[in-house]
Amino acid sequence: MALVPYEEGGGWAARQLHSPSATFRFASRTIRLQQDWRRLGGAAVVWDAAVVLCAYLEMEGTDLRDRSVIELGAGTGLLGIVVTLLAQGSCKCLTGPKEPAGVRALCSPCCARVTITDRAAALEFLESNVQANLPPELRPRAVVKELTWGKDLDNFPPGAFDFILGADIVYLEETFAELLQTLEHLCSEQTVILLSCRIRYERDLKFLKMLRDRFSVYEVHYDSSKDVHIYKAQRGSRKDDF
Repeated sequence: MALVPYEEGGGWAARQLHSPSATFRFASRTIRLQQDWRRLGGAAVVWDAAVVLCAYLEMEGTDLRDRSVIELGAGTGLLGIVVTLLAQGSCKCLTGPKEPAGVRALCSPCCARVTITDRAAALEFLESNVQANLPPELRPRAVVKELTWGKDLDNFPPGAFDFILGADIVYLEETFAELLQTLEHLCSEQTVILLSCRIRYERDLKFLKMLRDRFSVYEVHYDSSKDVHIYKAQRGSRKDDF
């Protein structure tokens, strides 16, 4: 789960985390997410790193047409939902003059195929947010699936994804090896990994060093207002635009 260590009593930020819902505006749509801190903790609230990565993908105009995307530690599902919506926006067959529903359904394969993952305990909650925030024609393009890092990899084809996304998933040092194993399994030579995080502890820097031992890693964005970094990683020495 996208669980981040957190201390009670943090003022406005704490009230936001404990709110039963959160609302955002991305891809020209209003996204309303349920939150449930008391039942699921940090896996069921929206963290700044997810918001910053969503804004970055939208701002950069990342081309997601006909791409296979997987999100790790999805939590509330905000990032996966936004990616699915942004793919619709970049797909000309869904943004031109309005077509009958049957024609739109035939055109939809050019949109991204998005796999939104988390541990079993969070899946029902995650699925409800995804279904509530995607229009009917896009729901088949987003699949919610269980993934415990390092343990469920046989359920995912190796190297099958164009993008691997994660927001605030670097938090427990004992999971670093499993997370890296998962990234290596899911990656091909062409895969782009985007990880969004706030550097809170020395162990976060340790993870980045471990990541750099296996991938070429570049910081591509820093949001100073939220103190969130976005890192891009690829196999070998690639530094592709995307």
